[in-house]
Amino acid sequence: MNTQQEVLALLDEILSLKGRAAAFATDTVLLGAIPELDSMAVVALITGMEERFGFIAEDDEIDGSVFATVGSLVDFVEAKLAG
Repeated sequence: MNTQQEVLALLDEILSLKGRAAAFATDTVLLGAIPELDSMAVVALITGMEERFGFIAEDDEIDGSVFATVGSLVDFVEAKLAG
């Protein structure tokens, strides 16, 4: 699995999308477009990414732009993994 597939699997799992995330593309809008992605889901998603990918997301690294699209979320994860 590549990073984008992992992120989509995590989105699907945490937001209970029942497989819908598999159809998401890099430019798929997340924040404001997916009703399941509320503030509590964002917190769960951050925790899930930390656990799955083995990094710590600092509060000052996270803002709405990270969750704007699938691509921005994948870019964030890849930047954290690159250290």
